[in-house]
Formats: sequence, C-alpha cells, structure tokens
Amino acid sequence: MIAVWKHELKNYFHSLTAYIFGAFLLAFIGLGALRYNIQAAVSNFECVLSYGCLIFVVIVPILTMRVIAEERRQKTDQLLYSLPITTVQVVLGKYLALLVVYAVPLCLISLYPLIFSRYGDVYLPTSYGSILAFLVLGAALIALGMFLSSLTDNQGFAAGIGIAVILFNYYSVSLAEHVSSTAAGSLAAVFVLVIGLGLLIRYLTKNESLAYGFYFLAVAGLLAVYLTTPEKFEGLLPALMKELSLFERFSVFVNGVFDMTGIVFYVTFAAFFLFLSVQSLEKRRYN
Repeated sequence: MIAVWKHELKNYFHSLTAYIFGAFLLAFIGLGALRYNIQAAVSNFECVLSYGCLIFVVIVPILTMRVIAEERRQKTDQLLYSLPITTVQVVLGKYLALLVVYAVPLCLISLYPLIFSRYGDVYLPTSYGSILAFLVLGAALIALGMFLSSLTDNQGFAAGIGIAVILFNYYSVSLAEHVSSTAAGSLAAVFVLVIGLGLLIRYLTKNESLAYGFYFLAVAGLLAVYLTTPEKFEGLLPALMKELSLFERFSVFVNGVFDMTGIVFYVTFAAFFLFLSVQSLEKRRYN
C-alpha cells in the first residue's frame, strides 16, 4: 500500500494535476474570503466554506477522473494485479494519495481564520469545526469520484459523470421541493432509486438473478407499505434527499453546531464507495 501511495503522489506532483487542483481550490476560497470577510466585513469564515462547496463540482472530477480510468486505458492495471498486494491495498494507496493532494491546499486555507482574527472577532471553534467538516466532506466526494473512475477507461466520461452526480447532490434538496410530495410521487421517486441500485448490483456482480431478486423484494416491500400505510410516503422524497445530501449536512457545521453524526455519515459514505471501488476492480481482476 505504501508503494502505491508513494507512486501516486509522485505522479500527481510531477504532473499538473495536483497544482491545478490546488490552484482552483485556493482561488475559489480566496475569492470567497475577499467577498465575505474583507469586502462585506463578515467575521464568519465558515460562510466562505459554505460558498466554496460549489467548487467540489469541478475539482473532485479533475482530481479523480484518471486515478483508475487511466490505468485501465493504458492496461497498467494488469501490472498492479501482478504485484503481491491486494486490491484493498491498491485502492487505499490511491485514495490516501488523493487525500494528501487535497489536504495540502486545505492546510493553507486553515491559516485564514487565524489571520482574520488579528483584525476582527472570529469565533475560531466554529471556523475550525467547519474546516474539519470541509475536509471530511471532500474525502467523501473523492471516494465517490474514485468509484466512478473505476467504472470506465474514459477519463472524460468519468469526469462528466462525476460532475453530474455531485451537482445533483448539491441541488438535490432544492430539486426535491419542486417534485410532488404526495405519497404517489414519493413512491415513484423511490422506484427510480431502486432501479439505480439494481443496475449497480448487476454491474458489480454480473448476476442477473441477484439483481432481479433485489427488484422483486424491493418493489414488493414498497407496494406492501404503500397499500397499507400510504401516509408514510407523504413528504418522503424531500426528507430522503435531505438525509442523503452531503452538502445539506455541511450547513449544520456552518451554523455553528459540530455534528458528530455528520462526520460519521461522511466517513461511512467514503468507506461505502471505497468498498464499491474494490469490488469494481476485483470484478475486472478476475474476469
């Protein structure tokens, strides 16, 4: 794992990827600090981070699009599989390298509240609690981007899907408010989610029976609940989107509450997509 980590770090810092990523992140947060902390004289640095969340839509796909897709395109993933290391070690080595690339500019950003505190009243616990949440939020999105990169050998396609998925998650709560909150509307939306999960199960396992079995059980369970207690589906979609939104949870930290459940959610989210990345590579390794 350490060898993979060192190799990936060397590649990132010997190419423009790490520098482009860092420049985008520093520039966007810098513009936010200029707008809120300097021009508007707002002392809350966490507001800058809330504004800066939107940059994840661009920088995460830039950082993660090649991490596995490029290996598959150049067929160098076969060399990794021939080494005496497990797929888990490969994925963790690559992921930790991505986290280092992400953490370097964030270390510079963490100096901003200290600098601003010399010229005004900055509540540092909230600022640094938000920075920690920003770090873990980015780590969760990087794990998602890594999984999407494992699905294809086309970097552009991986980046495009990553942008679409992160953008959807960013606006999911707002979009859900414009969708019918009736029981029937929520049931239809949940059916769409079930179809997506079934397709993912089929891709990762290549087992149609398992996918169809999942469809049958999920649809039967949903219909049974809907027919017996339809009121449980009323307003379900907005509530579900709010629970699944990574960015909605970050707003809790911005409001001055250090929410440990949010941190646990981000860590669980990252672990889940790292697990899916391992499964995706295992499928290719032994097929």
